[in-house]
Amino acid sequence: MTQNTPLSSCSSRLPLHPRDVTQRVLSAAQLRTRGLSAAQTSAQCLPGGPWQQILPGVYLLHPGPPTGPERLHGALLYAGRPPVSARRAPAGPGDAAYGEAMVTGVAALALHGFATVPDLGAVHRIDVLVPRTRRLRSTRFVEVLRTAALPVPVRVDGVPVAPVERAVADVVAGLDEAADVRRLLTEAVREGHSDPAALVRELSAAKLLGRAAVVGAVDALLAEGRAVAEGRLYAMVREHGLPEPLWNVELRLPGGPGLGGIDAYWPDHAVAVVLDTRAPRHGAEVRGGRPSDEAAWSAYAAKREHLERLGVTVVHLTPRKLREAADQQATVVRTALMAAADREPAAYVTVLPR
Repeated sequence: MTQNTPLSSCSSRLPLHPRDVTQRVLSAAQLRTRGLSAAQTSAQCLPGGPWQQILPGVYLLHPGPPTGPERLHGALLYAGRPPVSARRAPAGPGDAAYGEAMVTGVAALALHGFATVPDLGAVHRIDVLVPRTRRLRSTRFVEVLRTAALPVPVRVDGVPVAPVERAVADVVAGLDEAADVRRLLTEAVREGHSDPAALVRELSAAKLLGRAAVVGAVDALLAEGRAVAEGRLYAMVREHGLPEPLWNVELRLPGGPGLGGIDAYWPDHAVAVVLDTRAPRHGAEVRGGRPSDEAAWSAYAAKREHLERLGVTVVHLTPRKLREAADQQATVVRTALMAAADREPAAYVTVLPR
């Protein structure tokens, strides 16, 4: 007959610092590495005992309800445990025990700091991404999502979290109301979490662009994205002391055809800034995981080539560059303005408000 280890003996072996979630939630493999057998672990989880099993093979080392971080850690331990055939080395603490699993969905957006989702402690279901080959069932508060191509996770306080775009797509997949989709996409862009092109690419890859709740939200997203990018462009010019350009103008040859819209133009330097806010739309062909927008790119390239033949320097900026590296983009624009004195004079063009 197996003799159960007394509670005091078990507790003395296990560090239970109140702030250390990785020591309050442990997998069966981690408990074994600490010298506890399956029978000893089970004995601590009997009714009225000091521990509890919150998921298959995952234990909470106190009797109270799990906190949001404890549920999160438990979900990753459950989803990250390797198959039996691969369990050669003992599972280590924290990230080493998560395997390839990562948090996505609402819990991921809470970790990314979204205000339109509940705090982590109020998230009832934790979505976890795992490779498609994993044979793992959703259970209790864990929803297992399989994917053929795992994204590269972002580390948030040491927790592997799906990138914003993937987490947003996984949440949108479960939304039926256009207003909810619009609110989520708007926050992603307005608060600087992502840009429209990256979001639409992910929604397209998930085959969500054709949903009624998504179509109108994407239109609003693109409009919001352009407004946010223009605001960042204004801020970049002013905060970095660049000369004030003409904003949102149309260039034309005198008496000739239009040359296209320009977001910022310095006529004395013949330097133009064009924001690339292109994004694939529903029905766009996907190649290599990215929707094809060759027609839009060809039109942009033709406009740029025409302007440069006329002596106008075109600086191409994307919303992502403005969001993540505004200092570098200001340097690019400043360099183009300074180089104007060394170039041949540009052809005369007419500048009209757009």
